[in-house]
Amino acid sequence: MQLEDLLLDFAIALAAGLLIGAERGWRERDKDERLVAGIRSFGLVGLLGGFATLLGSLHGVAVWAVIFAGLALLVVASYLSELRRDGDPGITSELALLITFLLGSLAIGEHTSLAAAGAVVVALLLSLKEFLHRGLANLSEAELSGALKLLFISVVLLPVLPNQGYGPWQVFNPYITWWMVVLIAGLGFAAYVAIRLVGTQRGLLITALLGGIVSSTAMTLTLARLHERRGLEPLLAAGLLATSALMFPRVLLEAGVLNPALLGALAWPLGGAALVYAGGALMYWRQAHADETPDTEAPLKNPFELVPALRFALLLALILFLVEAARRHLGDAGVYLVSLLSGLTDVDAITLSLASRAGGDLTIPVATHGIFLAVLSNSLVKAVLIALVGGRGLALRTLPFIGGGLLVGLAIMALR
Repeated sequence: MQLEDLLLDFAIALAAGLLIGAERGWRERDKDERLVAGIRSFGLVGLLGGFATLLGSLHGVAVWAVIFAGLALLVVASYLSELRRDGDPGITSELALLITFLLGSLAIGEHTSLAAAGAVVVALLLSLKEFLHRGLANLSEAELSGALKLLFISVVLLPVLPNQGYGPWQVFNPYITWWMVVLIAGLGFAAYVAIRLVGTQRGLLITALLGGIVSSTAMTLTLARLHERRGLEPLLAAGLLATSALMFPRVLLEAGVLNPALLGALAWPLGGAALVYAGGALMYWRQAHADETPDTEAPLKNPFELVPALRFALLLALILFLVEAARRHLGDAGVYLVSLLSGLTDVDAITLSLASRAGGDLTIPVATHGIFLAVLSNSLVKAVLIALVGGRGLALRTLPFIGGGLLVGLAIMALR
């Protein structure tokens, strides 16, 4: 190794220690006399890790192990002394010292980028103490359980599922079907976290947008039920149109992730409809007073549950089978019929089903038209919900924009 390169590596080892030491020193600045290690100590430990690696490369890895063991003994002795004096069982600084030694070793071991990135991540993690503790204190049992279940279905279960077709016409692929479940569950969990961070009291429009990521139909019903509260019609109309407008980019995202070839045909009609919806939402938002933020319930009660995910997987499998059966026995008309019927209850399942098969047995135009028909039927269902649940006032405000957006989408689809 060139001397210049070696000096640069040692500089990175020192910088890693100084960065972590700066965070530790700043956090403990009010009790400097009792610090386990300050900025200088962390810098020296980073250099120690570098020198240990260099000596290990010259005289064997046992030398590095002896030096690390010696440092670990010093850290343990310091921890026990502080524990007897202050009774504080925390070991964060002690662990940070050992990690700094390892980062210094990485810097000399020709992994300078990893050492630098690791130092930044460690310093950032240490600086987030209050934020992480506050978030953990506010975490409910249902939220923790939901996060763990989501990790289970995505990190543990998904990789072991077979990626091949089963059943009639080989239409059921366990891996692809469950990957779609993970996609929808992930979007829903992200929306739940966002709502928890923002809070429903910040405004109906924000809640409507975030809730619409999970289910614009459920969000429509939630908002429509608030129509009896006086003076809220403009704000509710804005929320209803905004949550419905969000369905169009959500469908584009789902289709694009599975099959980017569909984006070119779907972007214009769905984008045109979304613009009309968004224009209406913006108009009513300007009419509403900014300080009229009602006390509404969060639209999501639980971040994630396995039973709904399993039901969604079964629905996906059923729709995949129905789409293929309809295509084989009724041709394209059968696909369109399934799309219309599926969109009455859920637009995500049929979108994912058609997108996963487009370009193979199913042509791109048929898949595109099927997805649009599902969006059309789902939008009409929401219009009916607004009229029946939200009353005449909300219907008169929102239905013209819903109808106009769908007509714009149909016109663009017909012209392409």
